[in-house]
Amino acid sequence: MNCLLIASTVEAGIVLGLGGLVLILVIVAIIAKLVVVGNPSEMLIISGRRQRDGLGYRTLIGGRTLVIPVIEKVARLSLRNMQVALEVTAQSGGGTMMPVVVNGVANVKVSSDPSERANAIERFLSQPMQELQRVARETLEGGLRAVIGKMTPEEIVEDRDKFVATVMKEVSDDFRKLGLLIDSVNIQNVHDNEEYLVSIARKARAEVLSAARKAEAERAAEALIKEAEANADARKAKADRDSEAKLTEATANQRAEQARLAAEKAIAEAENELRIRKAELAREAALIEAQQQEAEAKAEQARLAATEVAKAAADRDVAKAKAEGDAARTLEEGKARATAIEQIGQAIQRHPEALQVMLVEMMPTIVQELAATVQNVDLGSVTVIDGGNGQAMAGAALGRARILSESLATLESVLGVDLRQVSQSIARNMAGRGPDNPPK
Repeated sequence: MNCLLIASTVEAGIVLGLGGLVLILVIVAIIAKLVVVGNPSEMLIISGRRQRDGLGYRTLIGGRTLVIPVIEKVARLSLRNMQVALEVTAQSGGGTMMPVVVNGVANVKVSSDPSERANAIERFLSQPMQELQRVARETLEGGLRAVIGKMTPEEIVEDRDKFVATVMKEVSDDFRKLGLLIDSVNIQNVHDNEEYLVSIARKARAEVLSAARKAEAERAAEALIKEAEANADARKAKADRDSEAKLTEATANQRAEQARLAAEKAIAEAENELRIRKAELAREAALIEAQQQEAEAKAEQARLAATEVAKAAADRDVAKAKAEGDAARTLEEGKARATAIEQIGQAIQRHPEALQVMLVEMMPTIVQELAATVQNVDLGSVTVIDGGNGQAMAGAALGRARILSESLATLESVLGVDLRQVSQSIARNMAGRGPDNPPK
């Protein structure tokens, strides 16, 4: 049962697959029938439905479009070039009225301009290409006849470009009305049965040959003239070059001489500057040497000054130490003396007679000092004139004694002590005390 079920399922799947494939192929076939593809070299005209612009067709150049069967119909119009052979016999204008035969070829095509292709669709849709070529040929031949009737044979033969441009201008409006476009017109031959154009051609050829010979002669003459001018210019250029060379040589010699003189001057100036520089260097060296000597002298002076300053500082320190020692000693001595004096004063206050004893003890020394003072009185050179009785000498001696007496009196007034009384009191005290009665 399972195998049968699987087999039936597989068959059903195959049937569905085939049915789907057939459906896809049908859809593709329908799309292929509905879609129309156009080439760039042709114009598709799809008619059957009215468009928004009021026309009953639409156009397509290249690309693809969807066409509804039965309702829409597709037609094709080629946009390729078509060659149209031309052969026209017409009487030329300009009063000659000579029959002229013109043979040529024109390239014509349907215009793809949206403003002109509607004319071609209306006139040539579903028509064979021979019909289009016939209409184009007849239109061009009519234009050729009109242009030939306006131009002389000479103008037609001599200026083919003007002739072709005139023909295309003549038929351009007619071709636009037909929806056609002229790409080019090529005139292959222009002749007549009476060989008038041949004679014109011969004449033109003769004129051309004459003009060519004349031009050649003119070119030859011009070449000779140019050659002569070139020779003259060459000779002039050579003369100018020679003159310029001589002038250049003279200028070079002059510049060389100037350069030599300038070099000699520069050398002389350089040597002079060198001598000056040597002198300046010598002076600078001497100045530097003098400055060095001066610096050495100053250094020696500074050294000596430093030595003297050090010595003076040492002496000052010694003197200062000595002075400080003397001052200390003096201070100590002063203190000792002050102490002694204070003690003496205290002893005198306790024993007033001790002052008298001290003064008596000091009397010999004081008298000696006073005598020495009188002795040291320098009277200079004193001449004593004596009358022979010795009074002069005695007067001199008395003068010295008087000085001593006055000195003792001065001492008594300073001390406020009567030295005679003191002496007498001391003597009495000393007399009242014997060896066995010492003072208390």
